Amino acid sequence: MKRREFLAGTIAGLVVTAPSAHAFEITRNDAEWRAMLTALEYKVMREEGTERAGSSPLDKLYEAGTYHCRGCDLPLYSSDTKYDSGTGWPSFWEPLPGAVETKPDRKFFIRRTEVHCRRCGSHLGHVFNDGPKPTGKRHCLNGVSLVFRPA
Repeated sequence: MKRREFLAGTIAGLVVTAPSAHAFEITRNDAEWRAMLTALEYKVMREEGTERAGSSPLDKLYEAGTYHCRGCDLPLYSSDTKYDSGTGWPSFWEPLPGAVETKPDRKFFIRRTEVHCRRCGSHLGHVFNDGPKPTGKRHCLNGVSLVFRPA
C-alpha cells in the first residue's frame, strides 16, 4: 500500500484507510500502476523503494536530452544538469522548474529529503546537500523511475 496516499491501521483484522491531503494531477489505482510497471518499477515508484546502485544504464548516460517521469511522462531533469556523483545512481544538481516536489523521509532512523514527480507522485529518489555548484544539491535518482528522451 502506498504510504503517500494512505494512512493505514487495523481494527479487528480489517484494514482501515484514510486518503492523504495531497491529490496528484494524474492518479491511477493500484491495479493500473501494477499493469503498467515492472515489479521493480512498482517497488521504487509506488512503494518508495531503491534500485541497486550501479544497476541503471542511465547512470552513465550523458547524451543531450531530457529525463521524464516513467509514471506520467512529465519532463523532470535536463541532461545539462546531470553529473557523475560516483554513487551509482543518476544524479542531477537541479530539476526542471516546477517538475518535482519533496517531502521529509525519516525511514531507517535517518533524516533525508525524498523527491517525487509533482504530477503523479512517483518516487524518484532523494535530494542531498553535497552536490556541485551552482545549487550544491544532489538529486540522487532511481533510473527505473525515469525515461530518457534524446534531444
